[in-house]
Amino acid sequence: MSLDGAVPWDDRGLTLGDGLFETLLARGGQLVAFEAHLARLVAGCGVLGLPAPEAAAARQACEAALAEAGLGAARAAVRLTLTAGSGGRGLDRPPSLAPRLFATAAAAPRPATPARLAIAATRRNDASPAARLKTLAYLDNILARREAQAAGADEAVMLNTRGEVACAAVANLIWRRDGRLFTPALGCGVLDGIVRRGLLAAARDAGEAIAEVAVGRAALDAADAIVLTNSLVGVRPVDALDGRALQSGELAETLARLVEPLIQGASADPDRLSSPSR
Repeated sequence: MSLDGAVPWDDRGLTLGDGLFETLLARGGQLVAFEAHLARLVAGCGVLGLPAPEAAAARQACEAALAEAGLGAARAAVRLTLTAGSGGRGLDRPPSLAPRLFATAAAAPRPATPARLAIAATRRNDASPAARLKTLAYLDNILARREAQAAGADEAVMLNTRGEVACAAVANLIWRRDGRLFTPALGCGVLDGIVRRGLLAAARDAGEAIAEVAVGRAALDAADAIVLTNSLVGVRPVDALDGRALQSGELAETLARLVEPLIQGASADPDRLSSPSR
């Protein structure tokens, strides 16, 4: 497992998107939910047939990236990247893989405003195993985000090939309708988000379950509140969907209070965030 930060021209992550990544939040030099992110990366390695990195090497790479960027005391995003290593021309991997592991860090202030969403025409391929992994191939997400921005929004909502609500370009979705909470099921081509998973567990423990559903965009059109969740923003309210105003601040605050203790305690109880959601 190479820890060299230099990526050569024949690296399969660069040429073919053959690899995985995780984006972690760091606060005051502490990696939030590191064990949960590593567990998801390791599970993804199993699906792609890649050797998984050692926990110590992964943590060392993340902490070194924070130090090198001078962000030890800041709120920062740490990206841990694993590629299949060098491989030459063509699709076939070399007989002996030498994966490349490296990390980068950048400042990540919390968004100061709610998000505005737009439904993108670019679809999420729910039939692909990669739809449920954080692979290096993010072109569909990039195109969806560009569509949303061209429409005057901040973030895209992606439907899958069946027309079901899947996710935002870089976040999971949760919405409220008639007092009930919903989120797209993983079978819709959804990434098993760390915050999403924590909220499912916390809501279940609080006796107010979040239903995992496979529904069309009409479900979002009927929602009175929508939030985005991911490891960097936590829970972010949405104040507009395709120009329709929403009041999501109260829901975002409620869900943020639910998930924060789980995230804070993830190092002590990693199974709460690293076990598959039910």
